[in-house]
Amino acid sequence: MPQISYDALIRSLRDAPRGGVFFFHGEEEYLREEAVSRVIERHLDPGTRDFNLDMVSGTDAAADELASLIATPPMMAEWRVVVVRAAQGLSVKAREVVEAAASSPPPGLALVLSATIPAGSKAKFYGELQKRATSVGFAALEPLDAPGWLMERARVAHGVELEPDAASALVSAVGTSLGTLTAELAKLAGYVQDRGRITRDDVTAVGGNVPRYDRWVWFDLIGERRLAEALRILPVLLESGENGVGLVIGMGQQLLRVAIVCAGGQGALERELKPYQKWLARKVAPQAKKWTLAEVDAALSELLRTDRLLKSASLSDRQAMEELLLRLIALRPSRASAA
Repeated sequence: MPQISYDALIRSLRDAPRGGVFFFHGEEEYLREEAVSRVIERHLDPGTRDFNLDMVSGTDAAADELASLIATPPMMAEWRVVVVRAAQGLSVKAREVVEAAASSPPPGLALVLSATIPAGSKAKFYGELQKRATSVGFAALEPLDAPGWLMERARVAHGVELEPDAASALVSAVGTSLGTLTAELAKLAGYVQDRGRITRDDVTAVGGNVPRYDRWVWFDLIGERRLAEALRILPVLLESGENGVGLVIGMGQQLLRVAIVCAGGQGALERELKPYQKWLARKVAPQAKKWTLAEVDAALSELLRTDRLLKSASLSDRQAMEELLLRLIALRPSRASAA
């Protein structure tokens, strides 16, 4: 069967018949564990859970032990769940046991395999599971995905709206660990209670360590063509751990989004962005009014020049970035963009 999304898995657990084999794989361990918990909750009642839930590690499970667990019928319940974590560590014989179960799932069983597939692996085992099991991939979220993921999580899990600036500030404050972000989001939802909206000020009040300026705020300054302000804030970013190459890459991404809006409108950018990044289109659309395509092209050429300087010249990151911003300031807005 084809691989499905996490949202499709949740719908399937709610609406489709229970049982079968589930294969959760990818680098995002927090979401994999959450998916495992959802399968367990869907199949087992609290009163008989202890009798019908077995969890093993693929690095420790012998083939005969695993076969016995899979063949054991439910006790005093309709369903039984066997969870195999670190399934990439299963032996050849144990993998054969799993493949047999995936080909013909035993009645009354939900078999869950969670794995991080080794980079470059061409093992037949993973391909067979992706074909025969309910397979969901959990790729690690990119930093730019994290605010969008948080905003969706706030709506679905807590029924509140997390403002984009608040989401970005929270990611800047605590990083991209989804477990930590989930815990902080729960605190914020409790803090705002019935107000139904979480602002950047709320994040500051609850977390206390939100930086005044972060990379998202700075890239918005570039998009809004507030370049003198970006120049003033640059030392703060560099002192907080940012580097010239990373800032140039981020500026390039921001200006490419601006260019897409200039060429095709906000809808064109929404179509190009990944699911958790579509919220950016609403922020970038007003910024694009301050640019023409020709100006964006000239700015991107300046970024390429600075990237080469950073990688080959003796200039410091601050010197190279300050020169870049001054050269961008010299690109006077044309009549079309100023109108």
